[in-house]
Amino acid sequence: MAEVIGVKFKNTAKIYYFSPIKGVKDYPEKAGVVVETAKGLEYGTVVFGLKTVDDEKVTHELKPILRLATAEDEARVKENEEKIPEAMEAAREKIAALNLDMKLIGAEYSFDGKKLTFFFSAEERVDFRELVKNLAAQFRLRIELRQIGIRDETKILGGIAPCGRTCCCAGAMSDFAKVSIKMAKNQGLHLNPSKISGLCGRLMCCLEYENDYYEKACKLVPKVGGTVGTPDGDGTVVSNDMLKMISKVKIVKPDGSEVYKDFDVKDLKFQRKGCDGCDKKDAEEDDDSDDIIKDEE
Repeated sequence: MAEVIGVKFKNTAKIYYFSPIKGVKDYPEKAGVVVETAKGLEYGTVVFGLKTVDDEKVTHELKPILRLATAEDEARVKENEEKIPEAMEAAREKIAALNLDMKLIGAEYSFDGKKLTFFFSAEERVDFRELVKNLAAQFRLRIELRQIGIRDETKILGGIAPCGRTCCCAGAMSDFAKVSIKMAKNQGLHLNPSKISGLCGRLMCCLEYENDYYEKACKLVPKVGGTVGTPDGDGTVVSNDMLKMISKVKIVKPDGSEVYKDFDVKDLKFQRKGCDGCDKKDAEEDDDSDDIIKDEE
């Protein structure tokens, strides 16, 4: 068993484990802390206080929490935030001057203020070495330019998703989920891009949330458009409700009239072969890899 503190950083919902300060037991939720990471010193926010977890849940060597954030630390973080608009404006001007085909997304200062990272997107690889040199000369800092994909762009910028809530990637997800068109088929959704795509234009991350259930449920319901036997005679399946496990069936009477009626799936007779697409292999969307170029003063 290991004692850990849960900490998260700006622009991410992922929780990282850190070892507590020796002799300190109280870590208030949302309190600021200064921690040691592979990138150096960083400022984070406490998600949960002292907690004991199984050793197998600690996948990496625990880095220490150096201290609870002081007033000076908080002031430094605020100062770094206030400098970002100026840095963004300067970078935009230099991008325009060099006529680079790239879209600036955001910027971030390291906690100690010695490194400035710019995030951008572009359809193709961009030679921005001259831009890095110009920025390093102006800010007298270590400059890092990071090319990100469209899903990462939405995660940084945020926004309101079609459901009316904050985008999952920006508010709740620790990592991007692997999603595929097969998941939409499993859930019986209309395969209209505008209905199953998020703000980024890719398949919505939330398709993965209940996929395990629908993957099993769709194999237990009849195929839409297929013929089934009902207590009232044979009919054609119009739709399925996989939460209630009910199928709407159209039955044609001898006089030619049509009747639509709901039946419990267990009362229907049909050959269970799974839903459309359940036995087909669909390619999953690949995450966009980051391209990084670094330069020092």
